[in-house]
Amino acid sequence: MLQEHAKIVDFIAAAEGITGRKKMQKMIYILKKMGVPFQEKYEFHIYGPYSEELTARVEELCDMGFLSEEMEDKGSYVQYKYSVTKEGGDFRSTLKESVLEDPAYAEKLNEKSARFLELTATLLYFDQLERSEQIEKLHVVKGKLNFTEEEIEEAFAFIEELSALKKLP
Repeated sequence: MLQEHAKIVDFIAAAEGITGRKKMQKMIYILKKMGVPFQEKYEFHIYGPYSEELTARVEELCDMGFLSEEMEDKGSYVQYKYSVTKEGGDFRSTLKESVLEDPAYAEKLNEKSARFLELTATLLYFDQLERSEQIEKLHVVKGKLNFTEEEIEEAFAFIEELSALKKLP
């Protein structure tokens, strides 16, 4: 039953902590789209793909003492940093193997900004569309963010890079 919780702990450990709730949501969504077996259901929300299940599981993991959540006041907003506790490390070991076939996934995602991950996750949300339609849809749902052509091309290149890392079972 707690296997899905252990996968989240495993990922956060591989990423060596994650700063930002939105960033974590997008990182896990992107990995799910790359075939990593996360089970959380996602819907399109204000900041792109969002999972209430993931939010609930992270809260439960914090309550159980497997994750620590540090809140930092940034003036106009609050930012949360998540890291795995010692107990979380022990809990992580209940997984037979890491959820990530290659820890480079976690590194590559964690070095990107939340804005970039929001862009990438949104493009992946509409990946059933042709590329031009994806871009058109992006401008409709994320028009206020004014993503440039350069940013969009960088996101598509990043998706290709992650796809190249993927090993099929």
